[in-house]
Amino acid sequence: MHSLTKTALSFNGIGRRCVALNRFSETRIICRGLTCTAEHGEHENELYDVIISGGGMVGTAMACSLGLDPNLEGKKILLLEAGNKKVMDKVPDAYSTRVSSISPGSATLLSGVGAWDHIMNMRCKPYQKMQVWDACSDALITFDKENLQDEMAYIVENNIIVAALTKQLENLSDQVRVQYKSKVVKYTWPKSHQVADAIPWVQVTLANGQTLQTKLLIGADGPNSMVRQEAGIPTVKWNYDQSAVVAVLHLSEPTENNVAWQRFLPTGPIAMLPLSDTESSLVWSTSHRHAEELLQLDEESFVDSINTAFWSNENHSELVETAGSLFRTALSVLMPSAGSARQLPPSVAGIGPKSRVMFPLGMGHASEYIRHRVALIGDAAHRVHPLAGQGANLGFGDVACLTQLLSQAAFNGKDLGTMQHLLEYETERQRHNLPMMAAIDLMKRLYSTNAAPMVVLRTFGLQATNTLPAMKAQIMAFASK
Repeated sequence: MHSLTKTALSFNGIGRRCVALNRFSETRIICRGLTCTAEHGEHENELYDVIISGGGMVGTAMACSLGLDPNLEGKKILLLEAGNKKVMDKVPDAYSTRVSSISPGSATLLSGVGAWDHIMNMRCKPYQKMQVWDACSDALITFDKENLQDEMAYIVENNIIVAALTKQLENLSDQVRVQYKSKVVKYTWPKSHQVADAIPWVQVTLANGQTLQTKLLIGADGPNSMVRQEAGIPTVKWNYDQSAVVAVLHLSEPTENNVAWQRFLPTGPIAMLPLSDTESSLVWSTSHRHAEELLQLDEESFVDSINTAFWSNENHSELVETAGSLFRTALSVLMPSAGSARQLPPSVAGIGPKSRVMFPLGMGHASEYIRHRVALIGDAAHRVHPLAGQGANLGFGDVACLTQLLSQAAFNGKDLGTMQHLLEYETERQRHNLPMMAAIDLMKRLYSTNAAPMVVLRTFGLQATNTLPAMKAQIMAFASK
């Protein structure tokens, strides 16, 4: 029995599963279907089909998605997370400051991996409408569903998404192994097969000295991805010289609160996203200096600043008002039934305790999402400004796409780490992600000035788009994937 360490055995009991324990070396013999694999207690140099590096929202969703795919049954999948296990036995009374806008497409993915029911049982807030308007003019655009019973998206706290996915992973312990508190210190990439004694797999070395091997490494380790950096994948990135101030807001009075509000100020966009009938989430993008000042204000002054940012017309000018009014009149003649009425956002009365924090903003995009036996997903591949609320949705789209292509590769008996299907993943996701990122960046730059010619130009554009239902429907369809 001792000689069975780190070996594979054939087993004739189809569909049966057995576990043998070596009392000398604590080696487990795990049998699934026709194959028995010996696993050392420390899993040293163990070969996995897939290792996912990073257990945030996107990495954990990737682990769940692969673990539930029938074509990947029997594949050895490992999720590595440097932090602790995110368990939530009871939903905290206070809302978290870090939230995501979850599109219907992302909700479908989370539902497919069994996490959406957990989220609904914990806490989330759907909204049916979005109003976006300019602080330098009267121009606005609204997005809503024709049937207001349909949700446009959902505001969910990030820690609830991770906790729901983690809970679902517990039900997949036979398919997916998870190692928490596992910090990676080194990746060793496979060398050419022509080299003598070449290692054909990616080697992953952990801080505790443990070494693992994998046929495919998926980097889900965030915007400062070590996987991306170690693989030498170039990244186009820049900082916006902006920080986002986030906080939990208490509304002045209870409201249906089913609208996401966003106003473009000359210093950056401010958004108020619904959390409940009495609370909303603030995401205020502004200069670093102004963000620091906002953090230092007492609560009353901070609340006054928020209400002023949403309600004040101090940035309006007579030139822009006149041009906008003339253009709006012309549009109403051409399309009398088009457009949408302006709504006023709820006023803010207070903020949650210790809920004000800030973080820097930037844009980043990996020039390649894949290398031989490596794939990047989520913020490791792309980072966007939060003004469109698409960061998490782009990552969940990566998960859905990569799962589908790996599933097809496994069904066809292909090696999961080879370039053929990985290139399909890169092509498909870049076709979706790049236009979205370009649009977000353009919008950010377009609204970062109060120069009159630019304000007039964007006023015309916003008003025109608001009168074209077909164009708005296309924008919504693209963003909801």
